[in-house]
Amino acid sequence: MYHEKDVARGVEGTFMWLMEEVGELSSALRGDDRANLAEEFADVIAWLTTIANVAEIDLNAALVAKYGGGCPGCGKLVCECPDSEKP
Repeated sequence: MYHEKDVARGVEGTFMWLMEEVGELSSALRGDDRANLAEEFADVIAWLTTIANVAEIDLNAALVAKYGGGCPGCGKLVCECPDSEKP
């Protein structure tokens, strides 16, 4: 929808917009407005996807490669990694 603008802004400029949206999500998480919270989650996903597009990364393929077989740590679909480890 905004590809030409996004490419012109570049990864760095687009990343700054993502950070602004993450801040708005942080504020929404502290509130009780579910509609606003849903909008902020959508904005964060949209800006993250935009950065991937500008960087020419297939985000779907990256997600499948890393998480398609389960947890990258233990390999299970329901993570069994110790709490001291990511995730």
